[in-house]
Amino acid sequence: MKLRLAIALLICLSTFAASAQRPAADIEQVKGGELTIQPITHATLVLKYHNKSIYVDPTGGADLFKGFSAPDIILITDIHGDHFDTKTIEAVNTAKAVMVVPQAVADKLPESMDKKKLIILNNGDQKMVEGINIVAIPMYNLPELPDAFHTKGRGNGYILTIGGKNIYISGDTEDTPEMRALKNIDIAFVCMNLPYTMPVEQAAQGVLAFKPKIVYPYHYRGQDVNVFKQLVNEGDKNIEVRLRDWYPGTK
Repeated sequence: MKLRLAIALLICLSTFAASAQRPAADIEQVKGGELTIQPITHATLVLKYHNKSIYVDPTGGADLFKGFSAPDIILITDIHGDHFDTKTIEAVNTAKAVMVVPQAVADKLPESMDKKKLIILNNGDQKMVEGINIVAIPMYNLPELPDAFHTKGRGNGYILTIGGKNIYISGDTEDTPEMRALKNIDIAFVCMNLPYTMPVEQAAQGVLAFKPKIVYPYHYRGQDVNVFKQLVNEGDKNIEVRLRDWYPGTK
């Protein structure tokens, strides 16, 4: 009995330690209830709506997801390790998860991974998954070069429609024509870091082109997001820029 209690206590302490390092979740009122937005690290986040959990680019090991319910949907944007981490995917409970990926990611899934619930979306594809409409958006570097870090057609950004709200997840991209042409985006997660994606100035110009109601800078290691916020709000004071700590425990 004492051993069981000790093990239970250790599990509780471990879960508390993992959650204590995260920034507080944001709660958005949407049709039918609440949407919970939880930054995890770098390009990784968890969305929750109607008791369904969506893991976006889960990386960093299972400990980062302690305290969350098992994923119903796993979204992967690209093949790079800061987005596609098979060790983390295999470590979390994926028994009920539908995995939505581009073809390039599907090609790299290990044979040991269950592919029965795999959905492949390529740029421009659209699919209703667990009651959530998902659209795959191109993400790539400019100019378009064959040796770019991210070539057009390989990876996906995504637009999720949840409770009547459109949520854009940029993946690794620059301010492409497809990003600039987005319409009616309520919440956006926009990347910025060099040399892999774009500088804050370019990210701000992209955001000012499609004007989301709320924008989270993410995937920003080494960049000054306060400058991003300043540039966006100088261009449009009505866009809410939410700065969150996507690198807890680092300075």
